[in-house]
Order: sequence, then C-alpha cells, then structure tokens
Amino acid sequence: MGKRTEAGVVIVGTGFSGLGMAIQLRKEGREDFVILEKAHEVGGTWRDNTYPGCACDIQSHMYSFSFEQNPDWSRSFSPQPEIFAYLRGVAEKYDLYRFIRFGQEMTGARWDSDENRWHVTTAGGDEFVGRYLVSGVGALHIPQIPRLPGMERFQGRSFHSAEWDHDYDLRGKRVAVVGTGASAIQFVPRIAEDVAELTIFQRTPPWIMPKPDHEMPGWARRLFARVPGAQRAYRDFLYWLLEVRAIGFNGNPRVMKLAQRLAKWNIDKHVADPALREKLTPDYILGCKRVLISNDYYPALNRRNVEVVTDGVAEVTERGIVDGSGVEREVDAIIFGTGFHVTDAFEHLEIIGSDGTDLGKKWAVEGMQTHLGITVAGYPNLFFLLGPNTGLGHNSVVFMIEQQIRYIADAMRLVEEQGAEAIDVRAEAQAEFNAEIQRKLANGIWTQGGCTSWYLDAMGVNRTIWPGFTWRYWLRTRKLRTRDFQLLGRRRGRTDGRRDEPATVAG
Repeated sequence: MGKRTEAGVVIVGTGFSGLGMAIQLRKEGREDFVILEKAHEVGGTWRDNTYPGCACDIQSHMYSFSFEQNPDWSRSFSPQPEIFAYLRGVAEKYDLYRFIRFGQEMTGARWDSDENRWHVTTAGGDEFVGRYLVSGVGALHIPQIPRLPGMERFQGRSFHSAEWDHDYDLRGKRVAVVGTGASAIQFVPRIAEDVAELTIFQRTPPWIMPKPDHEMPGWARRLFARVPGAQRAYRDFLYWLLEVRAIGFNGNPRVMKLAQRLAKWNIDKHVADPALREKLTPDYILGCKRVLISNDYYPALNRRNVEVVTDGVAEVTERGIVDGSGVEREVDAIIFGTGFHVTDAFEHLEIIGSDGTDLGKKWAVEGMQTHLGITVAGYPNLFFLLGPNTGLGHNSVVFMIEQQIRYIADAMRLVEEQGAEAIDVRAEAQAEFNAEIQRKLANGIWTQGGCTSWYLDAMGVNRTIWPGFTWRYWLRTRKLRTRDFQLLGRRRGRTDGRRDEPATVAG
C-alpha cells in the first residue's frame, strides 16, 4: 500500500513551469503545495538533454525569469550546463527543494466531485490528494523514437539524443543519425570530428539561419550585475527584437520569403557541392517547421567522413541500416535526433474529469483543446502550464509561463475569496477560444507553408503554437474574465457538510 499525502496544490514537474508556479505560490504566501518530480534533480528538459552541443536557441537574457535575472550568462545563447545550473540556483534561492518529492512520476489523476479534490497517482504506488493540480510537465520530455523495421535485430548501440549514452565512446565508430531536427543540428558538429563515419538520415531538411551567438563581454556582465536596470533594458530590447518575428509567422508569407533568402544564403555560403546543397534546401516556406539556428552544422556536412542520405530508412539489420534504395551501410551506433511526443504527450496518462472522461482519450479523438492553454472544461481546478496553443516559434516560452502562473494564482485566489471549492471553465468559453485560435492559425505559415510538422496533430490541426504576438497573450491573461468560469461547491453558510449547486461568478 502506497503512502497518501494531502496538499493544497499538487504541481507536476520541476522545469521552468513547475518551479515558476511554486515561486508564485510562495509569493502569494502559500506553502500548502507539493511538487512531484520523476527524476532526482530539478531542471526538466534542461536536466535530461545532455547531448554534446546542447544549448538554447533563444537568448538567455530572455530565456529566464524576469524576476530572477542572471547577469553572468557566459554567452548570448547559453549552453545546457549553465541553464541547468540556473534552474538549480533558482530552486535553492526560493527554498523549493523541501517541497519537492523526487522519484515520483505521475501516472494519472482523478477528480473526486464529492471531495472536490484531485487524487494523483504515481508510478511508485503513492497517492497525492490536492485541491488544485498544476501540470508543468512541458512538451519536450517523452522521446519520439520511430518504429523502424528490424530495429530489434540491431547488434550495435542505439539511443535518443535526450537519453545520451555518455558511457559509449563514439571515437572511431561508424555512426548513423536518424533525424535532422533542433537537437541533431547541435550534436552532429560535435561528434563529426571524432567518429570514423557519420551517416545522417534526413527525411525533410530544416531551414537553418545563422546563429548570432557571442561571448558576453566582461564589461557587460559587470554592468548587469551592478546596474539591474541595465539588464532589464537589454532584456526588453531582446523581447521586442524577437517579437517582431511574429509578423512573418502570421499571415505574411512575403516577410518569411525575405528571411528565407538569408537562410538560402547560409546554405550557399557553407556548402559548395551542388548535390549536397540540393539535399539541404527545403521545398517549403521558412517557418512552416521550426526555424533552426546554427553556424557549424553546414560546415560539418562538408567533412569527408559525413554523408547525408535522403532515401529514407527501409530497415535495420544486425549490422546497419538499409536505405530506401536498397543500400546497406554498416554502423556501430544509431542515434535518434527525432524529437518528442508533443500533441500526443498526454495519451499515456489517465486524467479523469468530473464526468468520468479520460482527458487523453478525449483529446485523441477531438484534438487538444483548452481555454488559453491553461484550463479545460469538465476538469475543475486543473491547470496547464505551456498547454496547447501556447508554444512559440518566435520568442521565449518563459514569458508565456510567467503570464500563466500569475493567471493560475488569480484563479485560486478567486475560488477562495468566493468561498467556493473549485473553478471550471465554461465549455462555450473554451469553444470560442479554440475557434478564434484555429481561425488565426489557418492564415499562419504553419498551415500555409507547404509542410507537415510536429506542431500538427494526427488530424493535421495545429495544437501547439500561439498565433500572434506574445503581448496579446499578456493582455488576454492579465485579468481572469470571470464570466468564462463557474465556481463549484460554494458554501453559503452551510453547516450540514453538504455542497451547494455550482454557482456562477458575477462578471
């Protein structure tokens, strides 16, 4: 029999989302929360991804909490170890470790309408009962490994980039890389010079822009440390610089085609071989898939020991990979740079709402739908951080997280000020939000750009990206619109222990 723990708030995950939510609760004067973490350290994706070359593709002065700025980033785009250290430092500064239950992987959650509580189960058999449940699990935590025919026969080593095998020495080995996404373009240049042969199996080439990375000069770091307003001004500059990019993503393909010229120049500059250049040039408009940044990926492909294969993977044998044209290449190791489960990330969990419906199964049929990416009709007191349609292609998701943690705290405060037990978004408000989002996405580059991507679900609908400027999201979440919600279990002075009927908050 597992252990049962009761808390006011159950937070899942210790990445930017989970830690940010915990900090917000502490600022609100709340300490009645517990944080569940499947691993044994904080950090989320920045703990798990330790592959060579792992770094952020948003400037670190923007990809960090506005209330906890770090003047000492070594580079404009920080490497993984620095971001991981930053998150550990944040957890220590705000005394969050004492609230964290490590080694607790959530397997499901059930809303009890009689108790008005969430019952959260974990892989170890423990149960956590909370008034509120906040999911901060993020989208990039379940590795996507393709089912290649014959993979079980392979006698060599294989692993996903998010589960890098640091005990396996790649030096002098024949290595195959399957996938050319954001992770692959970072680790390929790092391993290319060490391996004997590197074969990259590319399904669709990404558009890659030059990376404006540079070392942060000592004078700037000293200035940021001594004059806090200076770093905030720099952060504001970065925010608006990145925010301008939203113009191209949202119904302005001409702008993207201009940017595409720079990306095409990036290929031409680094790749002289016309055959290789053709393989690396996408046939869709820039922005349709995630836009990547790198200064060393294309040069790495020019090496004599590197080959790019575009014929696909027909099967895996005991000794190697057979491509779509029947050519077998013997390899010692296969590395998957194939990304993560995003639009289907919740299908492995059982999240049961007020009417007994499993959210994962519901979303599998109807598509992921929420209100503002935060709440779901029929799932009272359940909140998502970086939920559906709040991901970004142009700016920092940490900005989105900060708006969401404040909004969730407002919702909790409303429940308690009104003497209620729970809050549930109205189905019509949720439907209205999703109709508006999909209307905007229909004109966006992700739909009109001529590609398919991990932004789209199995039905071809974009359930990932926020279509537009992030300051508009700030406006939408700045104040909770009470008419969009109903309060449940309000106590109008009852002393008999029974719950009242659901009540509506006056707008």
